[in-house]
Amino acid sequence: MNVAALREGISYQGVLLALFSTLTAAALVVANGFTAPAIHIAEEQDLEASLRQVLPAGFSDNNLLTDVVVVKDSAGLDVEVHKASKGGVQQGAVFKTSTIGYAGPIVILVGLSRDGAVQGVRVLRHAETPGLGDKIEVAKSDWVHAFEGKALTTARWLVKKDGGDFDQFAGATITPRGVVKAVKEALEFHQANHAAIYAEH
Repeated sequence: MNVAALREGISYQGVLLALFSTLTAAALVVANGFTAPAIHIAEEQDLEASLRQVLPAGFSDNNLLTDVVVVKDSAGLDVEVHKASKGGVQQGAVFKTSTIGYAGPIVILVGLSRDGAVQGVRVLRHAETPGLGDKIEVAKSDWVHAFEGKALTTARWLVKKDGGDFDQFAGATITPRGVVKAVKEALEFHQANHAAIYAEH
């Protein structure tokens, strides 16, 4: 058998490519098996820390990660609502919402009391312009704290440039305008689905 000639053949190259592809895929599966549990635990810890950040200290004593109810929004999409309870009595709720900013989607976590007052807001993910739109992050500015204590009927849910109660940023009005709209919509969702969110199970 002429090994050199065999190596030049298309079938040899094909078999070799398939072998390496199979070995690579197997290695990825094994690596994923080892790392997936640790990644899952880290993600759960991050989410729990975020959930706690939008509620006042001592507001709840239950497991926010597991005490969840799924409610459909006005578009028929599922929204995971984390129930915040203390002494077995539900005090409020936390859920994600989103909006479109200047540079794309902005994902927001909103914590509300049972009577519909904002307890906290945190931006989880965005691609806004550094130095301008990123002031929506609590690490960059205290702007998101302006929502705390506000309810649907106790604020004008627009930025000041549009006649509302919330500051805009110089050179970046689109971003705060989107976040204000998203928080207002979260309040409306909470109000519209109050019975489902606080139903006894």
